[in-house]
Amino acid sequence: MENSAIVRDFLSYLKFEKHFSEHTAKCYGADLTQFAEYLCSKQSGGSSDYSGMSGHSDHTATAVAVQAEAKLDQKLLAVDVNSVREYMALLNDKQYSKSTIARKLATLRSFYKFLVKRGTIASNPVTAVRTPKQEKKLPKFLEFEQVKRLLETPPMDGWLGARDRAMLEVLYSTGMRVSELVALNMDDIDFLGEVVHVRGKGKKERITPVSSSALQVIQHYLEYRNKRAQNNSNFDQKILFVNKHGKRLSTRSVRRKMDKYLKMAGLDPSISPHTLRHSFATHMLNNGADLRSVQELLGHQSLSTTQVYTHLTTKKLKDVYESAHPRQNPDEQY
Repeated sequence: MENSAIVRDFLSYLKFEKHFSEHTAKCYGADLTQFAEYLCSKQSGGSSDYSGMSGHSDHTATAVAVQAEAKLDQKLLAVDVNSVREYMALLNDKQYSKSTIARKLATLRSFYKFLVKRGTIASNPVTAVRTPKQEKKLPKFLEFEQVKRLLETPPMDGWLGARDRAMLEVLYSTGMRVSELVALNMDDIDFLGEVVHVRGKGKKERITPVSSSALQVIQHYLEYRNKRAQNNSNFDQKILFVNKHGKRLSTRSVRRKMDKYLKMAGLDPSISPHTLRHSFATHMLNNGADLRSVQELLGHQSLSTTQVYTHLTTKKLKDVYESAHPRQNPDEQY
């Protein structure tokens, strides 16, 4: 946020010390901007303290901007628990979803925790504010036969189809995120050891096994890719999955490709690449993998994040049981 020194310091901390992505840091910044606007509106009777700078000389405008920045920092530092609760109530009145309110509260909690850590304030005013109870939504996953149908959809007789098949195989075989997939380089694949080097969130790295069938498909794709690279000097030699110009694919491009193959395979179009990650985790647990191992494969920092998949597998077992043991008619005589 341009007119708050302490917010700029916080966003720099997220990017350079916590290694958050540019996108994530922007989301934190947007949440803090909204909160600051609320404080300004609340404390100035609905009008902003930071308008009306046009018409001043450059020197005066700079002085006004510095003064405005100092005022905003003071308002952010003076926040108490009641201010946060009133803000949460306002968001609720405006019918923000519980998940959005929880995210905005988490942003404020992290921001004020940072200020306490730096010695800027004595205590975190957000600590006593409870996070809204969330509706439990189980992640979608595909049955194995559906995954198989999707993976077999891209044509293997051309370089783009071979690339797309390899991407889908890697997503399902390793359970990696799409952002991790597009970040892969050629030397991240260890064909001999049958593992892949993954760079995850917060620049954390892990080594993940990859199936032999996925490696075969990657090898097939590389034969096409390397031939194209020989005839095109623009091809980036280090990137594994490239677009038609030889540059790194975007996560959006992967989503578009998957949408195309979902339609061709006659599967639910609302499925996302992340669904393959959910499917990987669910199938691993269904086949006897322990929760801690799945946590490591997925690159989850907390085991509680992985535990959502135990609900999926429990629900699956319950559905199988109930289909095998249909409920008796309550009116039926024993």
